[in-house]
Amino acid sequence: MKIYVGNLPFSATEEEVRKLFEEYGEIATLNLVNDRYTGRFRGFGFVEMDDEPAKSAIKDLDGQDFSGRPLRVNEARSREPRGGNR
Repeated sequence: MKIYVGNLPFSATEEEVRKLFEEYGEIATLNLVNDRYTGRFRGFGFVEMDDEPAKSAIKDLDGQDFSGRPLRVNEARSREPRGGNR
């Protein structure tokens, strides 16, 4: 299951986020999203793990304080198609 993790502090590291989610089970992938132009972290990312550990992580971590910010943790949804004439 792919999990959306939002409202992360801009100072958050991949290691910190990995440590937070590894308490629930093995992480298949972890991707913190950076701005494509500046390269700076955008404050959200995605974690992929098995369904049961993912559901537990979502239930326990959504709204939990992480470095002074309440996390937003939920099942990731498919990206909406965007308009664009490229």
